[in-house]
Amino acid sequence: MPAKPRTYQPARTRAALAAQLKALRAAVHRLTAADLDRPTRLGEWRVRTLVAHLSLVLDRLPGQLDAPVPVGPPVTLARFTELTGTVAEAVDTDVTGFAEAEFAGPPEAVAARFDRSADTALAALDAVADDAPARPVAMRFGPMPLVEFLVTRLVETVVHADDLADALGPEPFPHDRQAVAAVTRMLADAFADRVPGGAVELRVPPYAVVQAVEGPRHTRGTPPNVVETDPLTWIRLATGRTGWAAAVDVAALSASGERSDLRGFLPLLG
Repeated sequence: MPAKPRTYQPARTRAALAAQLKALRAAVHRLTAADLDRPTRLGEWRVRTLVAHLSLVLDRLPGQLDAPVPVGPPVTLARFTELTGTVAEAVDTDVTGFAEAEFAGPPEAVAARFDRSADTALAALDAVADDAPARPVAMRFGPMPLVEFLVTRLVETVVHADDLADALGPEPFPHDRQAVAAVTRMLADAFADRVPGGAVELRVPPYAVVQAVEGPRHTRGTPPNVVETDPLTWIRLATGRTGWAAAVDVAALSASGERSDLRGFLPLLG
């Protein structure tokens, strides 16, 4: 496990989110009518629905930053990963209605509507003060420090950008590097929190190394149980976009040691 909770720099986090939004905007502007009707790996959602979901997330950002903060203990990033699955049905209902109302038009109308959402979100990010990273803000599950809330928005935009890339293929999506780094680290830390211990070393170069899983703790030399993968494969494993066996089959994941099979602990996000 990490020796102490990871801290995120507000200016860097905000810049990563802004860059990821700009990458998404460029991708949405390239969509054709046929692209918008493509299926995604998200159940019955089409690309049009996925773009609507991202737009709705961005529309809500300013209000979440300014809303009265609910009373209660702060929600941690690890707890956020545990709670996301509990609202899947409500999210699907909200997004489906929003897509029908706001995203039923041709590609240029879809791009214009997404632009409105992106502009609103970027303006809200510009107004965030660098000296207020711990200021609590309202989110679906309770109060959360501002900079950590922005990390959850990175999770939304990076994970769903990858969903978009999977639906459109074969060209890779141009993710912002710092956005991917933050999401990789957050999900690695959440894994170490969910499955505490020191028997397995999870390596996601160049961004994260954590120890997890109960058993003998490694202290020196080569760890007896090592799992190593690349950032996007780790994000897909942690969010249920790909399975353990599938990642092993395509050599996107290496696992050595008798305790290194982590499939029973994944995914982290519902």
